[in-house]
Amino acid sequence: MTSAIVTRVFVPRDSAALAVGADEVAEALRHECQCRGLTVELVRNGSRGLFWLETLVEVQTPQGRIAYGPVEAADVPGLLDAGLLQGGEHPLRQGVTEQIPFLALQERLTFRRVGIIDPLSLADYEAHEGWAGLRRALSLDGSAIIQEMLHSGLRGRGGAAFPAGIKWKTVREAKADQKYIVCNADEGDSGTYSDRMTMEGDPFMLIEGMTIAALAVGATDGYIYIRSEYPHAIATMNEAIARATAAGFLGDSVCGSGHAFHLEVRKAAGSYVCGEETAMLESIEGKRGVVRAKPPLPALSGLFGQPTVINNVITFASAPIIMARGAQAYRDFGVGRSHGTLPFQLAGNIKHGGLVEKAFGLTLRELLYGFGGGTASGRPIKAVQVGGPLGAYVPESQWDVPLDYEAYAAMGAVVGHGGIVVHDDTADLSQLARYAMEFCAIESCGKCTPCRIGSTRGVEVIDRIRSNQNRAEQVILLRDLCDTMTHGSLCAMGGMTPFPVLSALNHYPQDFGLAAPDQAAA
Repeated sequence: MTSAIVTRVFVPRDSAALAVGADEVAEALRHECQCRGLTVELVRNGSRGLFWLETLVEVQTPQGRIAYGPVEAADVPGLLDAGLLQGGEHPLRQGVTEQIPFLALQERLTFRRVGIIDPLSLADYEAHEGWAGLRRALSLDGSAIIQEMLHSGLRGRGGAAFPAGIKWKTVREAKADQKYIVCNADEGDSGTYSDRMTMEGDPFMLIEGMTIAALAVGATDGYIYIRSEYPHAIATMNEAIARATAAGFLGDSVCGSGHAFHLEVRKAAGSYVCGEETAMLESIEGKRGVVRAKPPLPALSGLFGQPTVINNVITFASAPIIMARGAQAYRDFGVGRSHGTLPFQLAGNIKHGGLVEKAFGLTLRELLYGFGGGTASGRPIKAVQVGGPLGAYVPESQWDVPLDYEAYAAMGAVVGHGGIVVHDDTADLSQLARYAMEFCAIESCGKCTPCRIGSTRGVEVIDRIRSNQNRAEQVILLRDLCDTMTHGSLCAMGGMTPFPVLSALNHYPQDFGLAAPDQAAA
C-alpha cells in the first residue's frame, strides 16, 4: 500500500497575522483537510513581512513554496477545491513566494530565516545556518570576536548607531567579577515591529547573538527586556530559551565549552521611557523607570552596578551572520560608515505595509513607491516620519537622500530603528507637531526640567500658534524652547522631541498659518 504524501502548509503565528485571523485560518485548514482525508503537516512559521497579504498561506511544492493571500478562514474550502496543496490556480494565488517582487528585491541577512522556518524548531534553525556563528565564536578568544564585530562596521540598530564593537570592547576591558548582557526589546516606537518579528519568527538567532556577546566580554548572565504589549514574543522567547538550555546552547557550559551563560526574559513596565537604556536598567532592577545621569556609562557601571553590554534585538541578531560568514561579507553591504542592512518598517498610510530589509544607501522614495506602492488612500504623500515618534518629518525634497546615518544627520533627521510612518496630503503637520510635544509630556520620566516642563509648555505654545495668538512671537518662543530641550534634557526623550516639531515647522509652515516658507526659516 502506498504511503500518503504529506504536504507542508505554512500559516504564520506572527502577531500581525494573528490579528487578522491566522489562527482561524489554521484551524479551518486542519478541519477541512481532516474531513477530506488529506494529510498535511501544518507549520506555524513567522511572517514574511508582507502585511497586506496576511494571512499569507504557503504550500511546499516541487516548484518551491507557493503563496496565497490574504486568506480568511472562509476561503479555505475554495482553496482546497482549487488544488491548494498542489499549488493550484486561484484568485488569491501570489505565485512562488521568493519571486514576489516585494521579497525578491530585498537583501535579507538578519531576516533570512524569518517566515521560512518553524521558529521553535532547533532542527529547522540548525538546517538554515543556525549556531554556525556561535560555533566559530567558541573557537576564538573574546578579543578576536570583538575584532570581527569592529571590522564588520555594525552599529547599534536601536537608534543611536553607536559602534557595537567599541561597546563590547569597553565591557571586555572593564575589571569586574560579574558582567551582564542586556537586550533592549522594549520596542515602543510607532511604526516599528522588526524586534517583535525577530523574537516571534526567529528567537534562536537572538539567543545566539547574545551568547556570542557573552563569550566576547566574559559575561555569564543575560536579560531580554521585552515590552509588555508583546505577549506572543514573551512566550516564544521563554520557550526558545528553555529549548536552547535543554539542548546545551545555554546554561553552565555552552556547547560543552565550559563557558556559562544563563538567559532570562524580563517583562517591561509599560513605559515608553524604559526604552532608554538606563531607565531600562532601573526597571530590570525592580525600580521605577527613571533615567540615570551619565557618566558612569552602563558599559562600566550598568545593571546592578556591573559592566553591561546593552544592545537592541537587531544588533544582537546581526552578530551570528557576521561570525558565520565573516566581517567583510557583512561590511560589503551599505554605504559610507553605514555598513550592513537595516530592516525598514513601512507603516501608516501606505498601500503595501511591511518589512523591507535592504542595505543602507537606498532612498526613501524607493521604499515609498518601489516597495510601499504609495498611499493606501490613493492620495499624494505629504510627509514621512522616519525614526519613530521622535524622528523628523521628511518632505519630498529630501526623499532622494540615501538612507544612511550621516546623510540623515546632516539634514537634521534620524534613521533610528528604521520605522517609517507615511501621511497623505490630508495631514495637518501643526497637529502632528503638537502630538509630539504632548507625547513627550505624557511619557517623560519627570527627572529633568527641560523634558518634563518644556514639553508641557510646548503644547501650549503650539496651541497659541495654531489659534493665531501673537503667532510670530510664539514661533520664536517655540524655537527657543526646542533649543533648551535639545541641549538640556538628560536623554533622547526630551532631546529629540524637537526633531518632529522643528521639521514640521520648517518644511510645512503653511500648516501653522505661516504664509511663506521664509517665515519659518531657521
